[in-house]
Amino acid sequence: MPEPDIHDEESYEPHPKPGVVRLDYAGEQGMAVEQETLVEPDVEKREAARSLWGDAWRDLRRRPIFLLSALLILLLVIMAIFPGAFTDADPRQADLVHNYLRRPDWSDFFGAGWFGYDAQGRSIYARVVYGARASITVGIFVTATVTLLGGLTGMAAGYFGGSIDALLSRITDIFFGIPLLLGALVLLNAFATRTVWTVVVALGVLGWTQIARVMRGAVLTVKQSDYVVAGRALGAGTGRLMFRHILPNAIAPVIVVATIALGGYIATEATLSFLGIGLQDPTISWGIDIASAQKVIRVAPYVLFFPATALSITVLAFIMLGDAVRDALDPKLR
Repeated sequence: MPEPDIHDEESYEPHPKPGVVRLDYAGEQGMAVEQETLVEPDVEKREAARSLWGDAWRDLRRRPIFLLSALLILLLVIMAIFPGAFTDADPRQADLVHNYLRRPDWSDFFGAGWFGYDAQGRSIYARVVYGARASITVGIFVTATVTLLGGLTGMAAGYFGGSIDALLSRITDIFFGIPLLLGALVLLNAFATRTVWTVVVALGVLGWTQIARVMRGAVLTVKQSDYVVAGRALGAGTGRLMFRHILPNAIAPVIVVATIALGGYIATEATLSFLGIGLQDPTISWGIDIASAQKVIRVAPYVLFFPATALSITVLAFIMLGDAVRDALDPKLR
């Protein structure tokens, strides 16, 4: 079989080589010049699709502050759901004769006397464990309530604009002018019995304004995007534009604000309980225990120390988580 002439483009058929896309003929002598591709054949298959949430998750996994806060929150949630897994002591059992202000027994690891006993002769450790349930429940459900109310209000105001935006913005301003703690004090005083759900309703009704403002600003920015304009031109309905196109791209700042605010709602519930306007016995709350401890703080400071420390760690964990999420979702802060 005759050798192919490399100067004849029609008769020359090169064998395929890895990384070679084609053979071009250049130069005065007609020499074949190989041009290798810089993209490997299967690079598109190996590279995962990049998105805001995917990039954020990859960034969060590398942040120690996120891992630490997430671990603390996971522990607190498990403690709130399964308190019996952390202690077998009864948080309501009182023994004034034997356990009045009894000091902590550090050898009684995870036992009833580990943190000592309060002025009612009740186990402080058991009350710290069981107190997580009320605080976590209030924080999560208040955050869900304000995110729903504020998110819908802000999205409607930002999307429709005009008179609807003006009306909803003025309503938001009215509620925004009411201090959360003061408004909750007045509202909760109207209830003879105050439970976890009463506090959730009071804080949820008054605390949605910040979420509404954040959502409105995000929607005003997103609705000017080309894909929203194209969807409207193609005849997409209002519901589809709002919930399929605008909401997924405007929800990121709302998630950041809600995560940070969750810790604030837990602190607000403890403050209300401390003032005697929030949760009431027999509900177990860190705020109630802190209020009871102020009477004996000079002779038994540990009665105040442990519930106050648990409250501080919980609030700090959610604030740290919110900061980490904010840094991950904002490309300017990476």
